[in-house]
Amino acid sequence: MAADLPYGATPLDPDEEVGLLYTHITTRGELDELEEANLQAGLTWARERAITGRRTVDVLTEAFLYDLHRRMLGQVWEWAGRVRRTDKNLGVDKRIIREEIHKLLEDARYWREHGVYDADELAIRLHHRLTQIHPFPNGNGRHARMMADLLVQQLGRPPFSWGGRSLNETSALRAAYIDALRRADRGDPASLMAFARA
Repeated sequence: MAADLPYGATPLDPDEEVGLLYTHITTRGELDELEEANLQAGLTWARERAITGRRTVDVLTEAFLYDLHRRMLGQVWEWAGRVRRTDKNLGVDKRIIREEIHKLLEDARYWREHGVYDADELAIRLHHRLTQIHPFPNGNGRHARMMADLLVQQLGRPPFSWGGRSLNETSALRAAYIDALRRADRGDPASLMAFARA
């Protein structure tokens, strides 16, 4: 399935591929369908806790961040919710992932509590840094977008549109998203903010 990866996706290592819970899956399309069903269940779980529940939880905690990934992909991958154990073509060194997540969440809570950024920019900066850290073997972009959507909703804004279509397949839209991420890597989050609300 590695040959079918969408543009800019990070391939799994062989030991990570072994973590697939369904051995009958042989194509990228089958895997995408299975993951999408799990993602929808994860989104429902997250919204009930972070947006619509009577006792909402703060999304800017390590427990929520890791649990969200597990809820998003745990019915498909045995390693869901656990940090990656291998280094990738992007992301921080595997040995400092937890430390970087901790620092990011501390920063984001500070930004929120002191009004450093408006709601959209705060959520986009969280999203961008999560993609840079790249904490999991797979699902990092989807997880970062969901975290940003949940945070911005907790701050009273609507979720982002992220271009209005799926970013999980190779397309001009996915290329624009990756280009906006790369611009943010160079210190310009404006393109990513514009893309998120397009």
